[in-house]
Amino acid sequence: MGKKEAGDQAEHIMAQCCSSPTSSCNSQGLQILEDVKEYYGKYLKSSKDLKTNACVTPAKPISKYILDALKEVHSEVSSRYYGCGLVVPECLENCSILDLGSGSGRDCYMLSKLVGQKGYITGVDMTDEQVEVSRKYIDYHMKKFGYQEPNINFVNGYIEDLKSAGIKDHSYDIIISNCVINLSPDKNAVLREAYRVLKDGGEMYFSDVYSDKQIPSELKQNKVLWGECISGALCWEELYQIAEEIGFSPPRLVTSSFIQVNNKDLEEIISDYNFVSATFRLFKLPGASVKEKGQVIYNGGITGCESEMKFDANVTFKEGEAVEVDEELWSILKSSRFSDEFLFQPAGKASCCQKKKEIIKDPFQLAKLPQSSSNSSCCGPKGCC
Repeated sequence: MGKKEAGDQAEHIMAQCCSSPTSSCNSQGLQILEDVKEYYGKYLKSSKDLKTNACVTPAKPISKYILDALKEVHSEVSSRYYGCGLVVPECLENCSILDLGSGSGRDCYMLSKLVGQKGYITGVDMTDEQVEVSRKYIDYHMKKFGYQEPNINFVNGYIEDLKSAGIKDHSYDIIISNCVINLSPDKNAVLREAYRVLKDGGEMYFSDVYSDKQIPSELKQNKVLWGECISGALCWEELYQIAEEIGFSPPRLVTSSFIQVNNKDLEEIISDYNFVSATFRLFKLPGASVKEKGQVIYNGGITGCESEMKFDANVTFKEGEAVEVDEELWSILKSSRFSDEFLFQPAGKASCCQKKKEIIKDPFQLAKLPQSSSNSSCCGPKGCC
C-alpha cells in the first residue's frame, strides 16, 4: 500500500468514524493514526524501548505446547513484539484466525504452528515497517513447521476498515488482538468490523488495556501515553456497552493484571488514573441459537487442557465433571467450535437450589485477587438460576 493510498484510506476511516462516541474525528483522528504508525514504526526498535509494562504483561502462565511454538519463532520477529498478554484461546486445530494489529507477526507465527497445515492465519497491521518484518519470515517458518504451502499471510490495512483490506464477511472462526484496540481512535468501528468478519459462533479473544474511569481529552493528546497503550484505553464498563450495542454476547473476563508505569514524568501525568491489562472473550452467537440452562460435561479432548479448561475467570471445566451453566454459556458452547468438546444434558434437580456465586466482571476486582482466588464457578455473566 503506497503512502497516498494509505492516506486516502485513513481519511475514509475517519469519515466513517465521526458518528461514534468513542472516536476522535477528522484531523485529530488522522493524527492519532499517524502518531501510532510513527511510534511503532520509527521510535520503537524493540520491547526495551517501552516506558510502561502495558505491552509486556503476561496474561497467565504459558502452557508448554505454546512455549514450544514460541521458541520456533524467529528472533527478529519476537524482538519486535509489543503485546500486553498472550492471546491464545483453546481448541485451535484447523481454525481460521485473524490477528488485528499483528505487528511483527509473533503471535501469528505461533498460531500458524498451533492450527496446523489445514488452519489459516491472517495478520492485519497499518505499520509498514512491522508488516515488512512479518512478511520477511513466511518461508522461514513454513519450512521450520514442515508445511507444504503457507497457511499464513499479512495484510497492510486498518483494523477500523477491514473491508478495504479485503477481509470478507463471515470468514473467520476466531479473531485475536493483542494490546491494539486501545491505539485506535474508534473502538466501535474495530468491534463492528470484527463482528462482521466473524462466522456465526465465532469468537473474539483479545487482550487490551482498560482504565478505571474515562480518560480526559488532555491525557488523550499525549502522544507517548497513547503510544504506550495508556491514554487511548477504554473505561472497562464501556466495553460491555459497546459489545451489547454491536450484538456480541456479554464479555467474559479471562485474566487481568495491573499496569506499572516505569517513568516518573508519565506517572505524574497519569495521576490517580489506574490501568489494567485484561483479556476478554466475545462470541458472535447465531440469531436462532438455543438458550437454556443445563449441564455440560467436558470431554477433555482439547490440546493443553486435557484435564481441565479454565474458560474464564468465573468458569473452569474439569474432565468428566458435570457443571451447571446458564443460558448464555450453554448457547456459547453449543454454537461455537467447542460444541464437540462437551456433552450437553438437562439441568440437574439440585441446580435451582445452588447458591449463586459472585460473577467477576470488573478487571480491577480480578487484578486485586490472588491468582488462585479467581477459580471456577458454575455460572456465566447472568448467574445460574
